[in-house]
Amino acid sequence: MATGGTSGRIIGLTGGIASGKSTVGRLLRSLGAWVIDADEIARIVVEPGRPAYEKLVAAFGPEILQPPTTSSAGSAPAIDRKKLAARVFSDPQARATLNAITHPEIGKESAQRIQEGLHSGAPLVVYEATLLVENQSYLGFDGLLVVDIPEALQIERAIARGLPREQAEARLGAQTTRAARRAAANWILDNQGDEAALRAQVEALYPQLVSDEIPPRGR
Repeated sequence: MATGGTSGRIIGLTGGIASGKSTVGRLLRSLGAWVIDADEIARIVVEPGRPAYEKLVAAFGPEILQPPTTSSAGSAPAIDRKKLAARVFSDPQARATLNAITHPEIGKESAQRIQEGLHSGAPLVVYEATLLVENQSYLGFDGLLVVDIPEALQIERAIARGLPREQAEARLGAQTTRAARRAAANWILDNQGDEAALRAQVEALYPQLVSDEIPPRGR
């Protein structure tokens, strides 16, 4: 997947829960990058009518569906992603089942969008996803950008967004360590400050992201 050159460069963008990677993705998009959001793709592939939908309902039961479980018009109800997330983040086996069902579909959709980005003329294609280090897919990109904050701050920000503490801690525990992400990174953004500080970092870093030189990992 990696291209190794300035033209059509593909980098991964990752960070743990509540780290701010989506904000970084939005800022990169405003600077001209073609940004692909894996979370958006994950929502799309589980919509009614998609292959993953029926498999998930069969695996986890109708309790993961939004009410009513059947509509008067006969259309299928959507999957309640919050209910599904609460189920799988506390159960490694359930999480493995979810991944086995959704990851192939996410991969197909992602590959299509990456090709669209490469043909768009954008100077940079960015694939934004949480699990790039966990599944080692970052190795298929030209480089990896990590949004980094301390784990205690991740929990604090996740709770501020409305996630119960136990769920925030379970999600954090299901992800790789901060140290592992930093070791895999070619570039690191420190997001302990406010959005203005983060924006300044992104704007300063962008020319480096599209330049010929890629720094070594784990610097």
